[in-house]
Amino acid sequence: MKNLKTINQETIKVTNQKKIIQLLYREKQLTKLRISQAINVSIPTVISNVKDLIKEGYLDETEVGESSGGRKPVIVRFLPNCRYSFGILITKEQVRIILTNLNFSIIVEKIINITDKVADFNNIIIEIKKEINNIISINDIPLYKILGIGFSLPGTVNEEELILKNAPNLKLKNICFKNFERDFPVPIFIENEANASAYAEAFINFNYVKSSLVFISITEGIGTGIIITDNVYKGFNKRAGEFGHMTIMKDGKQCNCGKKGCWELYASKKALLDEYKTAYNIKNNSLKDFMEMSKTDNKAKKILNTYLEFLAEGIKNIILILDPGCIIIDGEISEYKSLIETELIDKIFKQNDFYDKKECNVSFSNLEGNASILGAAFLPMRKLFFLDKKVI
Repeated sequence: MKNLKTINQETIKVTNQKKIIQLLYREKQLTKLRISQAINVSIPTVISNVKDLIKEGYLDETEVGESSGGRKPVIVRFLPNCRYSFGILITKEQVRIILTNLNFSIIVEKIINITDKVADFNNIIIEIKKEINNIISINDIPLYKILGIGFSLPGTVNEEELILKNAPNLKLKNICFKNFERDFPVPIFIENEANASAYAEAFINFNYVKSSLVFISITEGIGTGIIITDNVYKGFNKRAGEFGHMTIMKDGKQCNCGKKGCWELYASKKALLDEYKTAYNIKNNSLKDFMEMSKTDNKAKKILNTYLEFLAEGIKNIILILDPGCIIIDGEISEYKSLIETELIDKIFKQNDFYDKKECNVSFSNLEGNASILGAAFLPMRKLFFLDKKVI
């Protein structure tokens, strides 16, 4: 049995290596002196750890730095293509699969449309398996270079037990992903889609995101992910952040979750399109069509205004409950930021005695609708970048 001193030394070494990888992920390349200064460890410690990380393939060295007259300094570089990760986003209408490197560059993307043929969840998994095997084969990627497959799911999950507990909009309950582990050649991970998005915003967009963050994902429903001091907050029963199902209208519309008047019935993408469809008596409708119409058509403008009132009302509740420093909104609605952002923020920050615009920054994601799937790809990477799972 290893003694405590040995364990502590190993933990310190692993921690320093993760600090180096995180730093170089962000800075791309640095001298060993700069690394030493940035993570506050000695040069010999940096040299030792860099040597190990080079052996594992994560870094390399090259003499390309500026010289002051003597030998050029050695530059340590991060190698994003040394490992890969799959991200999978499952929605009611389709499955989106991406392969990324460690810089979250999307190398391959595939779409599986959910039809009657693949509507059964077991069949969906079979189709995903086929696509992943094809991607690995066509791109000739060694399995040791693939960290795993992350699933972003629209519902409550137990990520440790790999259980999708409840996904009302998919009409799924208690799906155990451990049953699918044998179907895939690398480890699998699962997460609620809004929590996955919050991971992506907090890690990929480290330059502007605060450590107190709420991510709002507006899709068929509404999901929210909560970041507190760089950790995703999941709560005692792992269902924190289900703000889409907070009651916004007493005795309101019936929700798939069993309750009435849930926020997502009034402020999701589906809610907006349903109002559009009813008002104009149309069958085929798209968000793009509606948003274009709302620029000139008074009836469409009124529908959009009511929608933004409901969206703002829920966000105001979140601010009062959690007091976050930052709220980020994503989903297809974010493509129309220029059209709705000013009005939405005005509605959120109406004169009140509790908060103002300076105390909570509300903005739209700059990940262009990719936050959730990039967050899924991040799940297998957590062990590389962090010592713990960043969950509380």
